[in-house]
Amino acid sequence: MDYVIVIEKANDGSYSAYVPDLPGCVSCGDTLEEAKELIKEAVRLHIDSLRRHGEAVPNPSATTDTVHAA
Repeated sequence: MDYVIVIEKANDGSYSAYVPDLPGCVSCGDTLEEAKELIKEAVRLHIDSLRRHGEAVPNPSATTDTVHAA
């Protein structure tokens, strides 16, 4: 399953990431690359936790697009 992740850069230069389809699945890192790696691990752990607790694993449904602003 491929989940959309959202990564945002903070004013201090760090990055935070979250997964719209997995509420509560978040991570952060000092670099973009670190944030990407850590959110991958967070997704794995989040799904493992849902399964261990007998909860449904949401199917990916979020999509992305961009808007050009003049």
